[in-house]
Amino acid sequence: MFERYLNFIHGVSICPTGRLGLILATSSFICLVVLELARLLGIITSSYAGLVTYMLFPALFVVGLILILIGWYRTKKITGKSTRELINERFDNDAVKGDLLGSKLVRTIMLLTLVNVVFLTGISMRMFSFMDEPVFCGTACHSVMNPEWVTYQKSPHSRVACVQCHVGEGAGALIDSKLNGLWQMVSVTFDLLERPIPTPVHQLRPARQTCEKCHWPDRFLGSRLKTILHYDRDSASTLKYTTLNMKVDAGAFGKKAGIHWHVAEENQVRYASINDEREKIVWTEVLRPDGGFHKYTSKDLSQSEEHALTVRTMDCVDCHNRATHIYENPDRAIDERIRHGLIDRSLPFLKREALHAITSGYADNQAGLEGIANHINGFYQRNYPKLAQSKQFQIDSTIIVLQEIYSRNIHTSMNIEWGTYSSYIGHVGEKGCFRCHNSSLVDDKGNTISSDCALCHSILADGHENPFQFLKAIDTSEIDYMMHQYQQSEFLESFGNTQREE
Repeated sequence: MFERYLNFIHGVSICPTGRLGLILATSSFICLVVLELARLLGIITSSYAGLVTYMLFPALFVVGLILILIGWYRTKKITGKSTRELINERFDNDAVKGDLLGSKLVRTIMLLTLVNVVFLTGISMRMFSFMDEPVFCGTACHSVMNPEWVTYQKSPHSRVACVQCHVGEGAGALIDSKLNGLWQMVSVTFDLLERPIPTPVHQLRPARQTCEKCHWPDRFLGSRLKTILHYDRDSASTLKYTTLNMKVDAGAFGKKAGIHWHVAEENQVRYASINDEREKIVWTEVLRPDGGFHKYTSKDLSQSEEHALTVRTMDCVDCHNRATHIYENPDRAIDERIRHGLIDRSLPFLKREALHAITSGYADNQAGLEGIANHINGFYQRNYPKLAQSKQFQIDSTIIVLQEIYSRNIHTSMNIEWGTYSSYIGHVGEKGCFRCHNSSLVDDKGNTISSDCALCHSILADGHENPFQFLKAIDTSEIDYMMHQYQQSEFLESFGNTQREE
């Protein structure tokens, strides 16, 4: 059997081109099988090995088969002989005797062709499956996608496959995604990608096909209590609370409700932004009970911007624009680590110095890691030398945590710094809620969209040492007692309305 195969190999390799093709096809097949067995046994887990296994070796295998055919074609051209004559020269009589279709040679070729088809089909299916895995998306183009891969692994959606949001359903969406992936590979190879990668990503599937498979707007009911811990920049890194009673209702048609009123299907909201960047809102309109739209237009619209408008129906990602690839705010990132006990707040001026360490401008990531260590060590050695000795372990632990924060959020090779990718949740700065809830957008009567805080949440504490400051008995001697009174009455009224509706 083995001798027959060797004779077949010798006969097929008709010229140097054919021999090269045979070597490529055979060696790539063997290597692919070995690597796949190693993957199944858990010996190899790297995504780079997957790239070689499912992309490089299959390509070399196909190229090898093509070279064999080219070798035969060139030999026919050079010698002027027919295929049958060349077969008779290259193979013995036992292989070619009998009718053409019934010869051993033809049966061997048909068998090997069937094996090749099955092999290539199986590898193609495995390749598509591998390319749909998050580890492939995140590590195949390491220099470009590493920031997204790092943030994805720390996100609430780290167990949701990338393709569930980035690739639509059906054959057409699959083909589009693979063509887009091919262009991305070319862009990475020739360094054609923008740095940082521009947002928003316009190829994302609609939120109603992705987010709402798990998050159902019609079931956004009632309110949720949210307590935000913040640490001051004083010597004790004093703890302060902001407590909000979030009104998460989607609401009913034509009625004011909570945050998710914007995405309830019956409360359609449309808006236009410059170049579909979703930051500078030119106009927005809300569906009325009579089927018409109530429109608010920006007073700041310039004539030169009118042609660049893109109209969009508001959905989840207009606010939750960083639902997965979450880049942190440096102040809140440190607060979160202190809250979880990862950083020792007993160190003097811990919050202030930690914030200074991670936000100082550094030339690159390596310089950043070194700069953080030098800053923290230097501060305590200069100002608290005895403490620096007695609490060296806590200081070292703090440095490691701060370096982790920096590595997660700063990627100088992709020009990603603090604030490069902003979150639209809330109303920090002029983004988020204030894109629409501002004084620039007016209707035909000059009315603006309300920016009342109570539309979305009741405030129970706002940077106070008591997490429920505004629920305490009102003391008229306090400077802010009127604010205290308003916040308390607003919460009690909204809470009472909720109870009556339920």
